[in-house]
Amino acid sequence: MKVSFLDDKFFGRLETLSLNLRSNLAGYFGGKHLVSTYGQTVEFSDYREYQFGDDIRRIDWNLYSRFEKYFLKLFTDERQMQIQLFLDCSASMGEDNPQKAAYAVACAAALGYLSVHNMDKVSLNFMKSTGCDNPFGTIIGKNAYFRAVSAMNEMEFVEEVDIEKCVTSCNNTSTGNGLSVIISDFMTDSNWKKAVDYLCYKKRQVLLMQILTPDELDPTYDGRVHLIDSESVDVADTKNMKIKITRSMQLAYEEALRDFKQDIKTYCNKRGVGYVTIRTDIPIERVLFSELLNAGIMG
Repeated sequence: MKVSFLDDKFFGRLETLSLNLRSNLAGYFGGKHLVSTYGQTVEFSDYREYQFGDDIRRIDWNLYSRFEKYFLKLFTDERQMQIQLFLDCSASMGEDNPQKAAYAVACAAALGYLSVHNMDKVSLNFMKSTGCDNPFGTIIGKNAYFRAVSAMNEMEFVEEVDIEKCVTSCNNTSTGNGLSVIISDFMTDSNWKKAVDYLCYKKRQVLLMQILTPDELDPTYDGRVHLIDSESVDVADTKNMKIKITRSMQLAYEEALRDFKQDIKTYCNKRGVGYVTIRTDIPIERVLFSELLNAGIMG
């Protein structure tokens, strides 16, 4: 059964939010993001002394009459950014858990909506076993965005995904002009760290959103169970096993999970990359209006 959070009420709640991006990104003219360079908007920012070669039309003659020095008016610069969303469509992201898949899609949809709402360009990149799929191209404007959203609820989450290959082979990654978001549980054998390094090399602002279920964060299994890897296509795969779960095994899992999350956090902190962990049993509103606000991604 399909689960979906995408309705008019969901998008209506996003109207009061915006994306917070670094001011040192370049971007394109014509957006809403203030950057650290000066430009040609009507919003005054500062003065500086005239230098040879400057445009004399920007001289403030009122200041010249007072100080007998030439000063230029400086105005803020606003740019349009490119927002890249990479959604992990592997089986572990929702083949047997519609709630987890719906959460991942809702997070991608929310960030995509905020992008077009802020006049940014957005690309929805679906990471699949066959590679990175970008069926909608570069999306500009809400009409084009909602046409894409209507297809997002039909996404299938199957097989394994190579995050490194999908991100590094993506042909719409430009340099230094926006935010790249990877939405995944990061429970993969692929080298996702190289994907992050590639995006950092491209001078992009990067955010990792880790989606985990309560069973993944705090499993309650006990006794003899048959564990099956959701991404395995072979029933004889060594990842599938019948075992007896004991308390010591549960404690070992909790420790391994803590180490796993701490490794991601440490790696991201060293590279100035944003990182949030999201539980699928909390209301989606809390994710948007609390978790991402606290992470400084939304404002």
